[in-house]
Amino acid sequence: MPVQTQKSGIDEELRALALREDVEAAVRYLRSHDEDTLAAQIELTEIPAPPFQEDRRARRMADLLRQAGLTDVKIDGTGNVVALRPGSSQEPPLVVSAHLDTVFPPETDVGVTRSGSLLHGPGISDDGRGLAALLALARAMDRAGLRTRAPLLFVATVGEEGIGDLRGVKGLLAEGSPVAAMHPAGFISLDGAGLERIVARGLGSRRLRVTIRGPGGHSWTDWGTANPAHALLELGARLCRLDLSRDPKTTLTVARLGGGKSINAIPQEAWMEMDLRSGDGDALAELVEQVRGAVDGYLKGLDGLEHEVETIGDRPGGATDPESRLVRSAEAATRLLGAEPDLALSSTDANVPMRQGIPAITLGGGGEAGKAHTTEEWYRNTKGPDGIVRALYVALLVAGVAED
Repeated sequence: MPVQTQKSGIDEELRALALREDVEAAVRYLRSHDEDTLAAQIELTEIPAPPFQEDRRARRMADLLRQAGLTDVKIDGTGNVVALRPGSSQEPPLVVSAHLDTVFPPETDVGVTRSGSLLHGPGISDDGRGLAALLALARAMDRAGLRTRAPLLFVATVGEEGIGDLRGVKGLLAEGSPVAAMHPAGFISLDGAGLERIVARGLGSRRLRVTIRGPGGHSWTDWGTANPAHALLELGARLCRLDLSRDPKTTLTVARLGGGKSINAIPQEAWMEMDLRSGDGDALAELVEQVRGAVDGYLKGLDGLEHEVETIGDRPGGATDPESRLVRSAEAATRLLGAEPDLALSSTDANVPMRQGIPAITLGGGGEAGKAHTTEEWYRNTKGPDGIVRALYVALLVAGVAED
C-alpha cells in the first residue's frame, strides 16, 4: 500500500474515533481539568527524586494512580510504579510511561514558582510534565468510562536519567519479568513538553570512567613522583582532539573529573567520566574502541601509574519503523491537533523497547519548556492539554476502543 494512502487512512480513522461520545468526553475532561493537571505537575515536581532515591515520589504516584481508577497498582522490584487498566480482550498490553527521577542531587531546592501559565522549578518539565500527563490520561479515561480493547499498563519508571542508565525500563522489560511475559504490543514514553516531536529513533550512548592511580606524596618533597592528575589532564586533552567529523553524528563529552585529597598533596587517584553518543551502533562501538585505544596507548607508557577503564552506562540505541501503526498514529494525532509531526532522535526510556523490537516512541506532554537539567528549568502551559489529547488519541488508535 502506498505510504500516502496509509497516512490518509489512519487520518480518517482518527477523525472518526475523535467523534465518538466517550472519546469526546475524555478530551473535554482534559481541557476542563487543566488546572488539576498543573497542580499534580507542581506537587510531583516538589517531591525530590534524585537517581536511586525515587521511592517517595513513587509512593505518591502510586496513590494518585489508584485514585484515578487503575487496578493492581504496585511498586515492582526495580522501583517502578506499575498500574493496570484492563482491556476488553486478552491482547498484549500497550505500555504508557513517564519517568520519576530527575538529574538533581538531594540538596537541590525543587520548589516550584508560578506566574500565570509559566512555571519555574528543577524538573518541572523533565519529567514533572510527563508524570502529570500520565496521570491526567488515566483520570480522563476513567471519568469518561472509556475502555480499550487491549489492556493499558501505566508505568512510572525509575532511573531514566544519568547514572540511572535506564534501569527502570530495563528491569520492567527484563527477560522473565511479569511485564516482559505479557509481550507488550507497544510502548509510549511521555517525557517533557512539546506537541510536534515524535522520538522514533533511540540515541545510543556509552558512559566510561577512567581511573588513574599512583603512589601519591607531598606536593613539594615528593615533586616529580608520577602524578595521576597531571596524566588525567593530558589524557583529557588528547581525547578532546579525537577526530569526530563523521557521519552519522557521533559525540564525546568529558563530563566529570575528580580526585585528590588535599591542595598540598600529589593525588593517589584521579578520574574522569565521559559520555559517548551516536545514532548508529557501529559508529558508537568504533568510538568506544578508539577511546579505549587512546587511553591505553597513552597511559601504558607512563611509569609509576596504573589505570582502568570502566563502562558505567550503556543506553542501547534502536529505532521504530516510521511506517509502523504506532508512529503513523502519532503523526496523525499531531496533524489533527494542528501541529506538524517531527520525527526525532533522542535518548529516552523508549530506547530499551526499541532495541527489543517492541514498537516504541516518546512524546512530549504539551506546552513549552526550556533550561532542562538546570535549576532554571521552566514550563509554559501553551496548548498544554493538547499534548495529553495527542497521547490519548495515539493510545486509542494502537490499543483499540472496546465496543459495547
